Amino acid sequence: MSTSSAIRPGGADGLGHRATVLQVEGVHKAYGSTVALAGVDLTVAGGTILALLGPNGAGKTSLVSIIAGLRRPDRGRVRVGGIDVARAPQRARQLIGLAPQETGVYLPLTVRDNLRFFAGLAGLRRTELRERVGAVAAALGLEPLLGRRASQLSGGERRRLHTAIALVHRPALVLLDEPTTGADVRTRAEILELVRGLADQGSAVVYSTHYLHEIEELDASVAIIDRGRIVADGVLADLIARYGSSALELTFDRLVPDVARIDGCTVDGSRVRIPTPDPALTAAQLLPHLGPHADALRSVEIVRPSLESVFLTVTGRHFAPHAVEPVG
Repeated sequence: MSTSSAIRPGGADGLGHRATVLQVEGVHKAYGSTVALAGVDLTVAGGTILALLGPNGAGKTSLVSIIAGLRRPDRGRVRVGGIDVARAPQRARQLIGLAPQETGVYLPLTVRDNLRFFAGLAGLRRTELRERVGAVAAALGLEPLLGRRASQLSGGERRRLHTAIALVHRPALVLLDEPTTGADVRTRAEILELVRGLADQGSAVVYSTHYLHEIEELDASVAIIDRGRIVADGVLADLIARYGSSALELTFDRLVPDVARIDGCTVDGSRVRIPTPDPALTAAQLLPHLGPHADALRSVEIVRPSLESVFLTVTGRHFAPHAVEPVG
């Protein structure tokens, strides 16, 4: 295994607690006049899956790039396994497995040779290299494809290979950026199962996704980043209990009429959100009073406490599942 003695998957501190794998302290990053990160603090322990969520342009891509050592912060520090990423990038990268959103494989090489090549770059040799290639291929259903060129793989198969490359050296920290984008049902299920297995074995996993149901399936902790800052983080159930709320949402084909502007509501153009402990009852009471405005009503939605409602509460914006953050 290529991880240093500073930390290994499954490692614990002297008290028997999970050791801290990732520590982000006061990280700032700007591109000209555009502030991408405005003082991010984040700690992730081994055995933890942390889902990183944020609106489009919130700073997720910049943060992941800095953690991976691909960019340097303007201020602040990132440590992986106790190693300062900026001061010792090569040592830190041996502890990191990165699978960015854009698939990156060598198309002329076979699946086996892709895995061997990247395992070698991570420092694996001979027996350990063969064992890890075999293990990750088995975990992601790539064994029947080991002799096939990457150029001959389907989109889902290529996505599995892309993820396997990031994991072949059994990293202490795994950074997965939209790993199931464009994946078929089988590939998505295999990746989620593998993520659970990595955490069970002690790796820290930072999982960026636009599919909220995946976070719920993984029972992941959550950090929500907005305008370059972490605005909420914690265990999913605790966040829902603290920030989740039920509401009634009405959407009109014009500006929200005054009759629907109830005390405590939030209006966004043609949409109004009315916090209420009983959205169905509120709807039954309000709709008959719309009068001539009823013809302008286009949708009625009952919002229950959920991760999506947490996101709306802390960011003031609806979750946009298909938004892709530009790389700054």
